[in-house]
Amino acid sequence: DPSRETLAQFLHRWMETVQKHQVRACTYEEYAKMIRIAPTLGPIRLDKLQLAHLQALCATKLQQGLSANTVRIIHAILRKALAQGVKWGLLARNPAEAVDRPRIQRRDMPTLSVEEVQAFLAAAKEDRLYALYVLAITTGMRQGELLGLRWEDVDLKAGRLYVRRQLVWLRYAEPALSEPKTAKGRRTVELPGLAVEALRQHRKQQAKERLLAGPAWQDWGLVFTTRLGTPIHPSNLRTRSFQPLLKKAGLPLIRFHDLRHTHASLLLAAGVHPKLVQERLGHATVGITLDVYSHTVPPLHRQVVGIVEGLLKSGTAE
Repeated sequence: DPSRETLAQFLHRWMETVQKHQVRACTYEEYAKMIRIAPTLGPIRLDKLQLAHLQALCATKLQQGLSANTVRIIHAILRKALAQGVKWGLLARNPAEAVDRPRIQRRDMPTLSVEEVQAFLAAAKEDRLYALYVLAITTGMRQGELLGLRWEDVDLKAGRLYVRRQLVWLRYAEPALSEPKTAKGRRTVELPGLAVEALRQHRKQQAKERLLAGPAWQDWGLVFTTRLGTPIHPSNLRTRSFQPLLKKAGLPLIRFHDLRHTHASLLLAAGVHPKLVQERLGHATVGITLDVYSHTVPPLHRQVVGIVEGLLKSGTAE
């Protein structure tokens, strides 16, 4: 009876009848994960759900240690679901619309300096995934894009690659290759000579591993694989390769994603136009690039001061 449906029952119905057919599998799984984080409101009847319930949920989750960003995501999913309840005539209004969301505290993004990048690559030189780290630092590609890169998308002769897919690991499911989230995510990335040479050596190494594996080799066509040709799981990459290399290089533990931040920050600090950085990173808009990285590049602000001063001096001289 929809009139006696609880929030938990409604969310399950919404996920199965609407979201499963509208969003990608990885997005669906993320929605389900966030809903599992907020089970306390589940027994409440949908028609009895009030703004105070949702506001208290946000406060409780913050007290439990969840970040403001995670709480905002939970709220966004509930708001989207309850909007569907209004469309279905189960609610007169959406109580999530008036919730005061927590402010996001901008955190400094850890990045590596040029000297630290050199130290890290020196430590990774003999690692079988050396080319992966070279690409991460010199292209700013996302981890999923790197792990989902196939040889058919790499043109070593021309010195470029094409980002057409990403590797997605789903809960209780086999890994899968999916398209980038946005149209800008599909892009052409020019490669420096260092990356081209690293990929050439990596291809030779992979050919040897394929021979050693024999019939056990599983051909996914991927550039970066396990020793049996299968996709690399992000947690294995982090614990078995990336973190040990950081320790070997004497560097602080950072996320793999911070290599992407490093790439963008180094380009912007060198004066590369933000539009070019946006296209290289695959951001949907240049506004995202500026919002994420502008505060991390003081040299750009000093450059602006110099330009303004030069203009004023020129005008005074005339």
